[in-house]
Amino acid sequence: MRARRVGALVLVVVLALAVSVVWSARLDLDDDDDSDVLDELLAIDEEAERGELDGGGGDGGGAAEAVRRAQSMVLALDNDNARRAVEDHAELLLLGYAPWCERSAQLMPRFAEAAAALRAMGSAVAFAKLDGERYPKAAASVGVKGFPTVLLFVNGTEHAYHGLHTKDAIVTWVRKKTGAPVIMLQSKDSAKEFLKKDQTFVIGLFKNFKGAEYEEFVKAATTDDEVQFVETSDRSVAKILFPGITSEEQFVGLVKSEPEKFEKFDGDFEEKAILRFVELNKFPLITVFTELNSGKVYSSPIKLQVFTFSEAYDFEDLESMVEEVARAFKTKIMFIYVDTAEENLAKPFLTLYGLESEKKPTVTAFDTSNGAKYVMEADINAKNLREFCLSLLDGTLPPYHKSEPVPQGVNISS
Repeated sequence: MRARRVGALVLVVVLALAVSVVWSARLDLDDDDDSDVLDELLAIDEEAERGELDGGGGDGGGAAEAVRRAQSMVLALDNDNARRAVEDHAELLLLGYAPWCERSAQLMPRFAEAAAALRAMGSAVAFAKLDGERYPKAAASVGVKGFPTVLLFVNGTEHAYHGLHTKDAIVTWVRKKTGAPVIMLQSKDSAKEFLKKDQTFVIGLFKNFKGAEYEEFVKAATTDDEVQFVETSDRSVAKILFPGITSEEQFVGLVKSEPEKFEKFDGDFEEKAILRFVELNKFPLITVFTELNSGKVYSSPIKLQVFTFSEAYDFEDLESMVEEVARAFKTKIMFIYVDTAEENLAKPFLTLYGLESEKKPTVTAFDTSNGAKYVMEADINAKNLREFCLSLLDGTLPPYHKSEPVPQGVNISS
């Protein structure tokens, strides 16, 4: 299994490094070609993750063709052309990377997918990549200070990307930085087409696109960098996007591709209230912890976090139960699953609790507001987990203190 994963990672690195071209002017590509490239890149990446592509197998010709076509979208920058690229393009999305950086290797395919998706949407943004280790002078001139770094230049003004390293997150961020913060959908066909490409978004129904409430909605859309906001004045269009809508004139809701797919906003129509609603509800009932979303987990406004550590096959038996408990504590406690097979993710947490040698499923909790740690010592079932969470929430759960080893030569039997 480890050899297969290493082989897949090597392939991803090779594919990503191949997505480059000699400095050239912006290319005009038609939407069909761009959509095909995106589909091919996604297919290649899925095969790599499944281990179906390795040094001697897989559709090498198809992969090479997809990479060749993607080459027309990403410019390769160096010491000679980096500054000129920023100056010559009104909108330029730049990836600064280093060949030895594993996170760079993981991000490169997502960056290529985002480039293809944005082109297919008709975006005028140009795309470039820069090997910061090979061209340190160029990296310094455009603001690349670490790896990986994603920067968007709009008329020469730099915007640093700090979001998730996923295609959808990058696409949403670029669209909001380079266009209107809210997408208007006024027909059923446009709504259906939008649903094919966007799975997480905020919908606003406003009979007239004006007034204090609408202005607050637009402010929230402008401030939020991660979730796409859409608006409509047609209730029939809104029902396609949010089938359970009941309001006739004014409504805001969040749509996700999760079991809790539809969340209705019930607060005051103010920017801060809308933003907090999105922040508290955008995560699924159970967040699967990965390197890509670790930063968002750490910075979540939900300060109480309950972690389940187990192998994937063990969690299959626990997932529905944990999900049901999580539903009862939604927006109050964040539930996170960590696959213990991913040692680089699980071991630092388990070591924090002195549980690094634990093999069976384990539940812990953490309060990010004060650093308090908790361990659930009872059997993992719905009743015990619910009681554990209730005690965590009301502050009566005793904190866990990691035992220190007995100093050598000390007799504790007497």
